[in-house]
Amino acid sequence: MNITHASFVTLPVADQDRALRFYRDVLGFRVTADREMPQGRWLQVAPEGAQTVFTLSGPGMGGFVAGSARGIMLVTTDVDADSARLAEAGVSVRGPDDLPWGRMAAFEDPDGNGLMLLTEKEGF
Repeated sequence: MNITHASFVTLPVADQDRALRFYRDVLGFRVTADREMPQGRWLQVAPEGAQTVFTLSGPGMGGFVAGSARGIMLVTTDVDADSARLAEAGVSVRGPDDLPWGRMAAFEDPDGNGLMLLTEKEGF
């Protein structure tokens, strides 16, 4: 096998503009693609420097159900500060909590896709 990385993760959303505002303005992701395709709008965002991008897949793009993604782990250097920033932006955050592998918090995007923030424990 010669796989080097994941190209993108699909996040099904009901409203791409609303999702874009959340991922760009609240999470600070950058837009890596935004173009019209025959099937609909191809919209991708990513944290700065990331190899893997997130495709904000709207209605008509692949038959995905908005809000059905779960377990998306976002690594951060400061889960407490990022959790506080999310809460200030009106996002409901569960945690952060200390776990054997690090300090983690959970939240959802406006469509209900489940995401987590993790500050990894050294040496785990």
